Amino acid sequence: MVKELQQEGLELIDRIKQQDQLALTELYEMYGRMVYNMAMHVLRSEAAAEEVTQDIFFEIWRKPDRWDPQKGRLSSWLLAVTRYRAIDRLRRDERRPLRQSVALDDLAHLLSSRETVGDAGQDAGRLLRDLLKDLPAEQRQAINLAFFRGLSHHEIAAQLNLPLGTVKGRIRLGLEKLREGWLAAHDDLNGMV
Repeated sequence: MVKELQQEGLELIDRIKQQDQLALTELYEMYGRMVYNMAMHVLRSEAAAEEVTQDIFFEIWRKPDRWDPQKGRLSSWLLAVTRYRAIDRLRRDERRPLRQSVALDDLAHLLSSRETVGDAGQDAGRLLRDLLKDLPAEQRQAINLAFFRGLSHHEIAAQLNLPLGTVKGRIRLGLEKLREGWLAAHDDLNGMV
């Protein structure tokens, strides 16, 4: 069984070297949950674990030669790389100033919340709508489907006929841009006070 998995992983990596997107999808289906679980174990944040998982598979797509089958199983290598990447993420987040640590989960909550309280809530909602309008169309579409229509990543991928990784990447990049815009807007307001 282990030899079969090793051989299958080797074949998938060879196909990825030839830019076979289906091979990356198959690799993600085989190991994505394992990578996510390791990242979640270290980071204790769904959003951060999803980001690390996406980063790992994006890195495999860009540099499939990083895994050396002579040095060990693909699953062992993936777990080690994920653990190190997650720890690096923790260290990076600890160095960030507190004011910049607006979590993607918090933005996601603001996006999905339909209620606003008072002027501050209305201003926040207006700012988010303006920031959404500035996103690239494909990111805006994915975020709208996820947060305003309540579709899962799998449902969005099926509806748009896109790989799951592409959908997750669009949502993550869109949320990052929203966070940057949110922080910039708040920095501008703080500079006026």
